[in-house]
Amino acid sequence: MAKAVKQKSLATKMHVKKGDTVQVIAGKDKGKVGEVLEALPKLSKVVVQNVNIRTKHVKPRQEGESGQIKTFEAPIHSSNVMLYSTKEKVASRVSYTVNEDGKKVRMLKKTGEIID
Repeated sequence: MAKAVKQKSLATKMHVKKGDTVQVIAGKDKGKVGEVLEALPKLSKVVVQNVNIRTKHVKPRQEGESGQIKTFEAPIHSSNVMLYSTKEKVASRVSYTVNEDGKKVRMLKKTGEIID
């Protein structure tokens, strides 16, 4: 009888980072533009500002305290977002190029704009 070997989940390389401006290209929030607040590479997900808003009902912890309804941004898969150029107002794929200093940088394919 063979035992199942549990593998560690490795972090995958994502095309977006924290602080990038992205546009949602799939799902109920398709077309929305926002900033990446948090990147979760192990899950291949990102948290985008004002996208995928969820509500959570919180019970009161102490006596006399009232319950609350909290709203928060839930993570969405990184494949459902595309980098967005605020200057050109267009979403684009990412290409990796080497600048004159010999440093590898990310560049938008449509506009040629260097991101970092």
